[in-house]
Amino acid sequence: MIVQRLRVALIATTLCTALNVQAQVEVEANAGLLAAKISEEIVPGDYEKLLQGLRANPGKHTRKIVLLDSIGGSAPEAIRMGRLLRETGFEALVPSGGMCQGSCIYLLAAGSKRTVNGHVALRRPPFPAGDSALAQAAHGSQAFSPAKYFRDMGVDVSLAEAIYQAPPGRLRLLSQDDLRRYRLK
Repeated sequence: MIVQRLRVALIATTLCTALNVQAQVEVEANAGLLAAKISEEIVPGDYEKLLQGLRANPGKHTRKIVLLDSIGGSAPEAIRMGRLLRETGFEALVPSGGMCQGSCIYLLAAGSKRTVNGHVALRRPPFPAGDSALAQAAHGSQAFSPAKYFRDMGVDVSLAEAIYQAPPGRLRLLSQDDLRRYRLK
């Protein structure tokens, strides 16, 4: 009986924790402006949230802006979201006090215009098979290609290499010069 209660409590805690780390994806239209805000951790399912938000606000908008304040998360999901943002003509903005780190950089790269008033940081993704050169090579051959994505978005493809050169488990804050060099600004 006690073991069963503990299992139920553990499952409930896990579900609540998982629900709290999902990205907050909000889309609002106001006076010709369509604004999407993406914050927290990017997880599978966030593309669908973004798509639903865009569908809920049809029509012509004089300006479309995505506000970014995210700790990153799923790179494949961020790339899908980024392609949608680019196809629908969004500008990207990291507001003052905001942070775009890890896979959030794919959303920033998607902007037809990019403005960074906050901070942008690279974080190397974890490799499921470890940090060996072989594991990294296997990771690079997966279905998504960061270099191809950056090329499609008009961003310097050397950014993909810089992501994988970031120290494991640490952030590398990009300077204003870095942002210009990678064409993120």
